[in-house]
Amino acid sequence: MKQKRTVAINDISCMGKCSLTVALPIISSAGIETVVLPTAVLSAHTAFEGFTFCDLTDEMSRVVNHWKDRGESFDCIYSGYLGSVRQIELVENFIRDFRREDTAVVVDPVLGDNGKLYANFTDEFPREMVKLCSLADVITPNLTEASLMLGCEYKTEYDEEYIMDILKGLSELGAKKVVLTGVTYDRERLGVACYDSLTGQYSYYAQECIGSMFHGTGDVWVSSFVAAYVRGCEFSRGAQLATDFTVRCIRETLDDMDSHWYGVKFENCLMDFCRRFDEE
Repeated sequence: MKQKRTVAINDISCMGKCSLTVALPIISSAGIETVVLPTAVLSAHTAFEGFTFCDLTDEMSRVVNHWKDRGESFDCIYSGYLGSVRQIELVENFIRDFRREDTAVVVDPVLGDNGKLYANFTDEFPREMVKLCSLADVITPNLTEASLMLGCEYKTEYDEEYIMDILKGLSELGAKKVVLTGVTYDRERLGVACYDSLTGQYSYYAQECIGSMFHGTGDVWVSSFVAAYVRGCEFSRGAQLATDFTVRCIRETLDDMDSHWYGVKFENCLMDFCRRFDEE
Protein backbone atom coordinates (compact mmCIF):
# COMPACT_ATOMS: atom_id res chain seq x y z
CA MET A 1 0.00 0.00 0.00
CA LYS A 2 1.30 3.44 -0.91
CA GLN A 3 2.24 5.54 2.11
CA LYS A 4 0.15 8.66 2.69
CA ARG A 5 1.99 11.97 2.40
CA THR A 6 1.17 15.21 4.22
CA VAL A 7 2.82 18.60 3.78
CA ALA A 8 2.91 20.72 6.94
CA ILE A 9 3.29 24.47 6.38
CA ASN A 10 4.39 26.18 9.58
CA ASP A 11 7.37 27.79 11.29
CA ILE A 12 10.31 26.06 12.94
CA SER A 13 10.81 27.15 16.55
CA CYS A 14 14.11 25.48 17.34
CA MET A 15 13.57 25.58 21.12
CA GLY A 16 10.18 25.00 22.71
CA LYS A 17 7.96 22.26 21.33
CA CYS A 18 5.47 23.79 18.92
CA SER A 19 4.77 24.26 15.19
CA LEU A 20 6.88 21.98 12.96
CA THR A 21 8.95 20.43 15.76
CA VAL A 22 5.63 19.04 17.01
CA ALA A 23 3.89 18.38 13.69
CA LEU A 24 6.74 16.40 12.12
CA PRO A 25 7.11 13.73 14.83
CA ILE A 26 3.41 13.39 15.66
CA ILE A 27 2.17 13.01 12.08
CA SER A 28 5.13 10.80 11.16
CA SER A 29 4.46 8.52 14.14
CA ALA A 30 1.10 7.68 12.59
CA GLY A 31 2.88 6.17 9.59
CA ILE A 32 2.39 9.21 7.38
CA GLU A 33 5.25 10.69 5.36
CA THR A 34 5.54 14.28 6.54
CA VAL A 35 7.00 16.88 4.22
CA VAL A 36 7.65 20.33 5.69
CA LEU A 37 7.41 23.78 4.15
CA PRO A 38 8.93 26.12 6.78
CA THR A 39 7.64 29.69 6.90
CA ALA A 40 10.30 30.98 9.32
CA VAL A 41 13.04 29.80 11.65
CA LEU A 42 13.06 31.08 15.25
CA SER A 43 15.67 30.32 17.88
CA ALA A 44 12.79 29.65 20.30
CA HIS A 45 9.07 30.26 20.35
CA THR A 46 7.89 33.80 20.94
CA ALA A 47 7.27 33.43 24.68
CA PHE A 48 11.04 33.26 25.16
CA GLU A 49 12.67 36.66 25.58
CA GLY A 50 15.20 37.66 22.94
CA PHE A 51 14.30 35.05 20.31
CA THR A 52 15.80 35.33 16.84
CA PHE A 53 13.67 35.27 13.69
CA CYS A 54 14.48 34.45 10.08
CA ASP A 55 11.68 35.00 7.54
CA LEU A 56 11.62 32.29 4.84
CA THR A 57 8.95 33.76 2.57
CA ASP A 58 11.25 34.08 -0.43
CA GLU A 59 12.66 30.59 0.11
CA MET A 60 9.14 29.15 0.29
CA SER A 61 8.57 30.18 -3.32
CA ARG A 62 11.79 28.49 -4.43
CA VAL A 63 10.89 25.28 -2.60
CA VAL A 64 7.40 25.23 -4.07
CA ASN A 65 8.71 25.80 -7.60
CA HIS A 66 11.13 22.89 -7.17
CA TRP A 67 8.30 20.61 -6.08
CA LYS A 68 6.16 21.75 -9.03
CA ASP A 69 9.01 20.98 -11.42
CA ARG A 70 9.26 17.50 -9.93
CA GLY A 71 5.52 16.89 -10.12
CA GLU A 72 5.20 16.14 -6.40
CA SER A 73 1.78 15.48 -4.87
CA PHE A 74 0.22 15.29 -1.41
CA ASP A 75 -2.64 13.46 0.27
CA CYS A 76 -3.06 16.28 2.78
CA ILE A 77 -2.07 19.94 2.91
CA TYR A 78 -1.97 21.31 6.45
CA SER A 79 -1.21 24.96 7.22
CA GLY A 80 -0.59 26.52 10.62
CA TYR A 81 1.07 29.76 11.68
CA LEU A 82 1.63 32.16 8.79
CA GLY A 83 3.56 35.33 9.50
CA SER A 84 2.37 37.69 6.77
CA VAL A 85 -0.34 38.36 4.21
CA ARG A 86 2.13 37.38 1.51
CA GLN A 87 2.57 33.96 3.15
CA ILE A 88 -1.20 33.49 3.23
CA GLU A 89 -1.31 34.23 -0.49
CA LEU A 90 1.54 31.77 -1.10
CA VAL A 91 -0.40 29.02 0.70
CA GLU A 92 -3.57 29.82 -1.25
CA ASN A 93 -1.62 29.38 -4.49
CA PHE A 94 0.01 26.24 -3.11
CA ILE A 95 -3.40 24.68 -2.50
CA ARG A 96 -4.59 25.58 -5.99
CA ASP A 97 -1.44 24.15 -7.58
CA PHE A 98 -1.12 20.91 -5.59
CA ARG A 99 -4.65 19.96 -4.68
CA ARG A 100 -5.94 16.79 -6.32
CA GLU A 101 -9.50 15.57 -6.15
CA ASP A 102 -8.62 13.37 -3.17
CA THR A 103 -6.30 15.82 -1.36
CA ALA A 104 -7.50 16.88 2.09
CA VAL A 105 -6.84 20.50 3.07
CA VAL A 106 -6.73 21.37 6.78
CA VAL A 107 -6.24 25.00 7.81
CA ASP A 108 -5.53 26.07 11.36
CA PRO A 109 -6.24 29.81 11.07
CA VAL A 110 -3.78 31.11 13.66
CA LEU A 111 -4.83 34.68 14.48
CA GLY A 112 -5.05 35.21 18.23
CA ASP A 113 -6.31 34.06 21.60
CA ASN A 114 -8.24 35.31 24.61
CA GLY A 115 -10.28 37.66 22.44
CA LYS A 116 -7.32 39.50 20.93
CA LEU A 117 -5.48 39.48 17.62
CA TYR A 118 -1.82 38.59 18.03
CA ALA A 119 0.28 41.76 18.32
CA ASN A 120 2.28 41.21 15.13
CA PHE A 121 -0.85 40.95 12.95
CA THR A 122 -2.73 43.82 11.32
CA ASP A 123 -6.50 44.17 11.01
CA GLU A 124 -6.12 42.98 7.41
CA PHE A 125 -4.97 39.56 8.59
CA PRO A 126 -8.37 38.05 9.55
CA ARG A 127 -9.85 39.08 6.18
CA GLU A 128 -7.01 37.38 4.34
CA MET A 129 -7.32 34.29 6.54
CA VAL A 130 -10.98 34.01 5.54
CA LYS A 131 -9.85 33.67 1.92
CA LEU A 132 -7.50 30.83 2.88
CA CYS A 133 -10.19 29.09 4.94
CA SER A 134 -12.53 29.20 1.93
CA LEU A 135 -10.18 26.72 0.21
CA ALA A 136 -10.07 24.26 3.11
CA ASP A 137 -11.96 21.05 3.72
CA VAL A 138 -11.55 21.39 7.49
CA ILE A 139 -10.71 24.43 9.62
CA THR A 140 -9.78 24.34 13.31
CA PRO A 141 -10.11 27.83 14.84
CA ASN A 142 -10.46 28.72 18.48
CA LEU A 143 -13.23 31.08 19.61
CA THR A 144 -11.04 34.17 19.23
CA GLU A 145 -10.11 33.27 15.68
CA ALA A 146 -13.71 32.44 14.85
CA SER A 147 -14.96 35.81 16.11
CA LEU A 148 -12.20 37.68 14.26
CA MET A 149 -13.01 35.98 10.95
CA LEU A 150 -16.77 36.36 11.36
CA GLY A 151 -16.59 39.91 12.70
CA CYS A 152 -18.79 39.02 15.66
CA GLU A 153 -18.54 39.59 19.40
CA TYR A 154 -16.09 37.39 21.32
CA LYS A 155 -17.78 35.88 24.36
CA THR A 156 -16.43 34.05 27.38
CA GLU A 157 -19.92 33.13 28.56
CA TYR A 158 -22.11 31.39 25.99
CA ASP A 159 -24.49 28.54 25.36
CA GLU A 160 -24.79 25.80 22.77
CA GLU A 161 -26.95 27.99 20.52
CA TYR A 162 -24.14 30.57 20.30
CA ILE A 163 -21.60 27.84 19.41
CA MET A 164 -23.91 26.46 16.73
CA ASP A 165 -24.26 29.93 15.20
CA ILE A 166 -20.47 30.26 15.16
CA LEU A 167 -20.02 26.83 13.57
CA LYS A 168 -22.58 27.50 10.86
CA GLY A 169 -21.11 30.91 10.16
CA LEU A 170 -17.64 29.42 9.80
CA SER A 171 -18.88 26.73 7.43
CA GLU A 172 -20.38 29.44 5.24
CA LEU A 173 -16.84 30.78 4.71
CA GLY A 174 -16.24 27.74 2.51
CA ALA A 175 -14.90 24.86 4.62
CA LYS A 176 -17.67 22.32 5.04
CA LYS A 177 -16.22 20.78 8.21
CA VAL A 178 -15.35 22.88 11.24
CA VAL A 179 -13.75 21.99 14.55
CA LEU A 180 -14.05 24.80 17.10
CA THR A 181 -11.45 24.33 19.84
CA GLY A 182 -11.41 25.52 23.43
CA VAL A 183 -15.17 25.23 23.97
CA THR A 184 -16.54 24.87 27.49
CA TYR A 185 -20.09 24.95 28.77
CA ASP A 186 -19.43 24.50 32.49
CA ARG A 187 -15.80 25.56 33.17
CA GLU A 188 -15.04 22.08 34.49
CA ARG A 189 -14.63 20.46 31.09
CA LEU A 190 -12.92 21.83 28.01
CA GLY A 191 -13.26 20.43 24.54
CA VAL A 192 -14.12 20.76 20.88
CA ALA A 193 -17.33 21.37 18.95
CA CYS A 194 -17.56 19.77 15.51
CA TYR A 195 -19.92 20.58 12.67
CA ASP A 196 -20.29 18.96 9.26
CA SER A 197 -22.40 21.25 7.07
CA LEU A 198 -22.85 18.51 4.47
CA THR A 199 -24.73 16.28 6.91
CA GLY A 200 -25.82 18.84 9.50
CA GLN A 201 -24.15 16.71 12.18
CA TYR A 202 -23.00 18.49 15.36
CA SER A 203 -21.01 16.93 18.17
CA TYR A 204 -19.25 18.09 21.31
CA TYR A 205 -16.47 16.26 23.09
CA ALA A 206 -14.73 17.42 26.25
CA GLN A 207 -12.21 16.30 28.82
CA GLU A 208 -11.47 17.51 32.33
CA CYS A 209 -10.24 21.11 32.26
CA ILE A 210 -6.66 21.17 33.56
CA GLY A 211 -5.74 24.56 34.98
CA SER A 212 -2.03 24.41 34.20
CA MET A 213 -0.84 26.12 31.01
CA PHE A 214 1.76 24.65 28.66
CA HIS A 215 3.01 26.17 25.44
CA GLY A 216 2.43 24.33 22.16
CA THR A 217 -0.64 22.31 23.13
CA GLY A 218 -2.62 23.80 20.25
CA ASP A 219 -0.04 22.52 17.79
CA VAL A 220 -0.07 19.12 19.49
CA TRP A 221 -3.84 19.00 19.08
CA VAL A 222 -3.94 20.03 15.42
CA SER A 223 -1.02 17.74 14.48
CA SER A 224 -2.67 14.73 16.09
CA PHE A 225 -5.98 15.65 14.47
CA VAL A 226 -4.31 15.80 11.05
CA ALA A 227 -2.70 12.42 11.69
CA ALA A 228 -6.05 10.86 12.58
CA TYR A 229 -7.85 12.51 9.67
CA VAL A 230 -5.27 11.37 7.11
CA ARG A 231 -5.40 7.87 8.57
CA GLY A 232 -9.08 7.78 7.66
CA CYS A 233 -10.83 8.69 10.92
CA GLU A 234 -14.14 10.47 10.54
CA PHE A 235 -13.35 14.10 11.35
CA SER A 236 -15.28 14.35 14.64
CA ARG A 237 -13.71 11.08 15.78
CA GLY A 238 -10.33 12.49 14.83
CA ALA A 239 -11.07 15.52 16.99
CA GLN A 240 -11.83 13.21 19.92
CA LEU A 241 -8.58 11.28 19.49
CA ALA A 242 -6.63 14.54 19.27
CA THR A 243 -8.28 15.84 22.44
CA ASP A 244 -7.53 12.64 24.35
CA PHE A 245 -3.91 12.69 23.18
CA THR A 246 -3.37 16.34 24.09
CA VAL A 247 -4.81 15.87 27.58
CA ARG A 248 -2.63 12.78 28.03
CA CYS A 249 0.43 14.84 27.08
CA ILE A 250 -0.49 17.59 29.55
CA ARG A 251 -0.94 15.09 32.37
CA GLU A 252 2.40 13.54 31.48
CA THR A 253 4.01 16.94 32.10
CA LEU A 254 2.22 18.06 35.27
CA ASP A 255 4.95 16.69 37.54
CA ASP A 256 7.52 18.94 35.83
CA MET A 257 6.06 22.44 35.83
CA ASP A 258 9.49 23.96 35.18
CA SER A 259 9.14 22.60 31.65
CA HIS A 260 5.98 24.52 30.80
CA TRP A 261 7.97 26.96 28.66
CA TYR A 262 9.29 24.04 26.64
CA GLY A 263 5.97 22.34 25.88
CA VAL A 264 4.39 19.05 26.87
CA LYS A 265 6.17 15.69 26.91
CA PHE A 266 4.30 14.39 23.89
CA GLU A 267 7.19 12.08 23.04
CA ASN A 268 6.32 9.87 26.01
CA CYS A 269 2.78 9.42 24.69
CA LEU A 270 3.38 8.66 21.01
CA MET A 271 3.30 4.88 21.33
CA ASP A 272 -0.11 5.00 23.00
CA PHE A 273 -1.32 7.42 20.32
CA CYS A 274 -0.34 5.01 17.57
CA ARG A 275 -2.01 2.08 19.32
CA ARG A 276 -5.31 3.95 19.24
CA PHE A 277 -5.34 3.70 15.45
CA ASP A 278 -5.05 -0.09 15.66
CA GLU A 279 -8.11 -0.11 17.93
CA GLU A 280 -10.25 1.93 15.52
